[in-house]
Amino acid sequence: MAFSRFTPAATGAARIGLGLAAVGRPGYINLGRARDLPAPRTPEALRARTHQLLDAAHAAGVRYLDTARSYGRAEEFLADWLTGRPEAADVVVGSKWGYTYTADWRADADVHEVKDHGAAMFDRQWAESRALLGGRLDLYQIHSATQDSGVLADPAVLDRLARLADTGVDVGLSTSGPRQAETIRAALEVERGGRPLFRTVQATYNVLEQSAAPALAEAHAAGRTVIVKEALANGRLAGPEAPGELREVADATGTGPDAVALAAVLAQPWTGIVLSGAATEGQLADNLAAARLRLDAAHLEAFTRLAEPSDAYWRARSALPWT
Repeated sequence: MAFSRFTPAATGAARIGLGLAAVGRPGYINLGRARDLPAPRTPEALRARTHQLLDAAHAAGVRYLDTARSYGRAEEFLADWLTGRPEAADVVVGSKWGYTYTADWRADADVHEVKDHGAAMFDRQWAESRALLGGRLDLYQIHSATQDSGVLADPAVLDRLARLADTGVDVGLSTSGPRQAETIRAALEVERGGRPLFRTVQATYNVLEQSAAPALAEAHAAGRTVIVKEALANGRLAGPEAPGELREVADATGTGPDAVALAAVLAQPWTGIVLSGAATEGQLADNLAAARLRLDAAHLEAFTRLAEPSDAYWRARSALPWT
């Protein structure tokens, strides 16, 4: 099933995807991991946790699963789960290329991943993703494309992506950093064979980092599917760390601040899919409550005032430890 044939019909829990960044490797930049993950965090333990989450997500109606080459062994864990599960024939799988995982299964590594958006990296990582996920791979995205990396102006890479699109795999990109809007707008201009190359745009957006919203609205208006990542700001919008405005609405609606934060993203008219980065089944259930939560205009207006300057947000994110 191509990603582009899935999203127009997505409703309810199907508008929430499950991202595997938090469970495919022992270290990640998310608050509260010490209480979320098993000890020790062996590959076997995280494989089991990933499979538990995938089972729960599918049973709840989640149909988009998002992974990447740099998420440790997440592609492998997902491929294992897909094998022998005919009931999972209806899920749509997206992965990403452009970062290599380098932490050697350590949470305390000095360097966890290395970025390279060159054509040789694409060739290697596409072969690796394809070897694991085979024909189940519906969407392949540039991982954290930026203007500085030059990937959107590299004809060798763009030609490879166009050939991939010709085989039926949808092509997209994710963005990161304070200049996301510039990258998104540049991507909207990229064409191959007289057609837009990128079918999807995945970006960081949450009530603290709202700077990409106008560009995401433009992407939606141009027919691209918008996927939102880091809607909980790496844990800053969940649990006791959440701002009081979110906790007040959560108390009034009988949900958690994480559901409120996700519902605020789902309320944006340009949002196609918002990713849950849950590491436990309880977190997943709490996140999925967002699909049933309707925020009023006053709540959404109040949340716009939580936005931080983009540069400040990304400085704070870069200071979060890998744990």
